[in-house]
Amino acid sequence: MPERRGNAAWDKLREECGIFAVFGHPEAASLTHLGLHALQHRGQESAGIASSDGSMVYCHKDMGHVADIFTADVLKRLPGHLAIGHTRYSTAGETALLNAQPFSVACSKGRIAVAHNGNLTNAPELRQQLERSGSIFQATSDTEVILHLVARSAERTLAGALREALLLIEGAFSLVFLAPDRVIVARDPHGFRPLAIGRMNLRTGPAYVFASETCAFDLIDASHIGDVEPGEMVIAGPEGLQREFFTVPQKRAQCVFEHVYFSRPDSIVFGRSVQHSRERMGRLLATEKPVEADVVVPIPDSGVAAAIGYAAESGIPFRHGLIRNHYVGRTFIEPSQAIRDFGVRLKLNPVREILRGKRVILVDDSIVRGTTSQKIVRMVRNAGAREVHLRISCPPTMSPCYYGVDTPTKRELIAANQSIEEIRQFVGADTLAYLSLENLMKSVDDDGSDYCYACYTGRYPTHIIPAEELAAPRRRA
Repeated sequence: MPERRGNAAWDKLREECGIFAVFGHPEAASLTHLGLHALQHRGQESAGIASSDGSMVYCHKDMGHVADIFTADVLKRLPGHLAIGHTRYSTAGETALLNAQPFSVACSKGRIAVAHNGNLTNAPELRQQLERSGSIFQATSDTEVILHLVARSAERTLAGALREALLLIEGAFSLVFLAPDRVIVARDPHGFRPLAIGRMNLRTGPAYVFASETCAFDLIDASHIGDVEPGEMVIAGPEGLQREFFTVPQKRAQCVFEHVYFSRPDSIVFGRSVQHSRERMGRLLATEKPVEADVVVPIPDSGVAAAIGYAAESGIPFRHGLIRNHYVGRTFIEPSQAIRDFGVRLKLNPVREILRGKRVILVDDSIVRGTTSQKIVRMVRNAGAREVHLRISCPPTMSPCYYGVDTPTKRELIAANQSIEEIRQFVGADTLAYLSLENLMKSVDDDGSDYCYACYTGRYPTHIIPAEELAAPRRRA
């Protein structure tokens, strides 16, 4: 498997995309543009918007960040009162405009566009079947499989064709479809990926919005009115909002990593405050894995909420001892003379006055390969810390994800191959401790039974066929 773009320098799992849709607003593309701004953290490789004025579908997408792609002139070329949008993170080898979303095609159902958050676990098999029967694919994303299934359906309406296609695909999917006169959204029967519903009250009537996270609603003054349920399809059209289940919902398997790391702390995801979940992770971590120290320091930004909880529970002062530079782009010219830990130094800088001579508890959300943790621990020691104790607000990441997360292979995951003591020695901390699975479950729910923990347990909610067993390589949305 190729090395992931961006993960080598900043050792984190990557969410692969965010989706947004709006129906019934005269400035639909501009609202979608703002929604994608709020979801930029879910993908920085490419972004796209498709809009409709009721008769035509318009589309623009490009590589890069939302602010750079959607200038005022571009938005003028996306008229209409309904639109969908997508921001994408991809694996290496897939970073190409042909895989940017939304995908837009003309077929027997008219001109349609689609954007997808997730990963279809049976996409390679479906793609092989479609190609054998004459389908021609333009991209390598599994999202294109859905379009082919819809286009080939004998159902006359888009809703009917989509309903038929949804019964054939497996895995994780939150989808937004655009037709000239309506937006259709759907969520897989297990509810792996989030998809929230919002409402805006206009003089002409209600406008409906859909987004991967509710932080996108806050930016446009939309009210969060609920979520698309697992196994549900929602149609926003001239008839209003219509909701139906396309299949029987199955046991929920909501991605717990949305609360651990992916989602913004100001979002409500799966009906729960992300900030609250992360603070509770920190509190339970302090109770479960205490250590004597002088200061609690988060590894920004994702470690901040858990560090607040840890400090509150332990009584040890919380301080921002590492400052993050938010203005580092994807590419940077490294000096010809090698500088140790250059990639981490670009993004983080220690506050020596806070760290010097102190026993420091560093709080982070996860360790993937361990390389970044090693560099940060070394940075804190070099800033004068007397002791460095690393605390992780989730269990060891042991297994890859097949549900829309860019995860290293099992052999690349340090916790799958080394003991906690061996990891501690590798990263150079005085002590290392993880939150237990039991307490992670308590952090996100009373019993945590509605979540997927496969990346920690290796127990997958659906049947998984390893990519190496298939002739076609696995491609994600």
